[in-house]
Amino acid sequence: MNNKKLLHKTTNSFLIYAVIILLTAAPVFYYICQWLYIYETDEVLLFHKGDFVNQSHQNYTANDIAAWNKYNQNVTIVTDMGVKKDSIVGKMLFEPEANEEEPFRILYAPVDINGKRYTYIEKRNLVEMEGMVFSVAAMFLFIIMILLIGIIWISKRLAAKIWKPFYNTLGQIQDFEIDKNNPPHFIPTDIDEFDRLNKSLERLIEKNTAIYKSQREFVENAAHELQTPLALFQTKIDTLLQLDLTKEQAELVGALNKDVSRLNRLNKNLLLLSKIDNEIYPEQETIVLNDYIEKHLDFFTEQAQAKNLTITTNLRNTLSIKGNKALAEVLLNNLFLNAIRHNVKNGVIEIVTDNNTLKFINTGPEILLAEQTIFNRFSKVNPSSQGNGLGLAIIKKICDISQWNIRYSFDNNLHIFEVTF
Repeated sequence: MNNKKLLHKTTNSFLIYAVIILLTAAPVFYYICQWLYIYETDEVLLFHKGDFVNQSHQNYTANDIAAWNKYNQNVTIVTDMGVKKDSIVGKMLFEPEANEEEPFRILYAPVDINGKRYTYIEKRNLVEMEGMVFSVAAMFLFIIMILLIGIIWISKRLAAKIWKPFYNTLGQIQDFEIDKNNPPHFIPTDIDEFDRLNKSLERLIEKNTAIYKSQREFVENAAHELQTPLALFQTKIDTLLQLDLTKEQAELVGALNKDVSRLNRLNKNLLLLSKIDNEIYPEQETIVLNDYIEKHLDFFTEQAQAKNLTITTNLRNTLSIKGNKALAEVLLNNLFLNAIRHNVKNGVIEIVTDNNTLKFINTGPEILLAEQTIFNRFSKVNPSSQGNGLGLAIIKKICDISQWNIRYSFDNNLHIFEVTF
């Protein structure tokens, strides 16, 4: 869906309205001008006829009427045509000078001269009227267009200035990250609504930042405090395992040992996430991932033996990246462990390096995982899984900090995690 900017949406609505009004008003204006001109022309014809009648008391003879007709091109006195009252009609007549038909208004009126009824005929050419009306309409359109362009330009310039604090606030909110110590600083504004918006956002950010810091400190402190009792618990379980236990007791202690191991892993992962959240990793160096993969391949192969997994490598290119070595090692460890832990019996794992990408391809549940949630903390596809749901969250966090990109896909019943450096 293509979203429109508020300013453009309001301007477009105004422009559409103005164009509709303009297209409607232009022909209306033209026809009104035309009607007014015809009305004035008819008034002039009637005025001329009235002036002739006022002068017709003079004793016009047939010779006088013939002379009148000879020297007046537009006014003709003819014998009675049976016209009972003044009548004005519009006609197209041939104009010799223009050599074409042109529109005329023609008055037919009865007049009495020396007691004899005649018909008064006067015509007026409307061509000049059409040119004048067209010129006036064109001038009207030009003025309206200039006015319209000016209003749009002024409104855009004014709106850009008025909405500048809003767009500044929007940009800072988009760039704001609660886990970074960089609260936004909104520019002052004298617009009440924007000022209230900025103050509300500042209070909201301040409150949520305090809550986030409190939660982060709680997780870190809790994880640290749990280390000692967990270590003591593990030691006592190890001591119990060395005693001569019955089968039932041994199974119970073994189950406790597995649960404590899971709790230890969870605690270490929480500490790791807290460390990644709180610490800055400025140390950047060149890391050859191929060397690390080959160096630790034997260790992870041993880890995969419990499920009889086959690990193959396709290190077609030397993958050399720029980043923090500690984070890169944690990233690879978690990718390895994720591919092993969520695999199936007799499954496969393939590791591929190519230009600036690293792929871990493995078998597993034959379903597409929810890409929107698999990188969330404590997100687990199978609730009964032995994992704690933090491995992929750690991978995503490291990629975000290092400005790398992690992408998940599912193809041919294989789960693919691809990191682009």
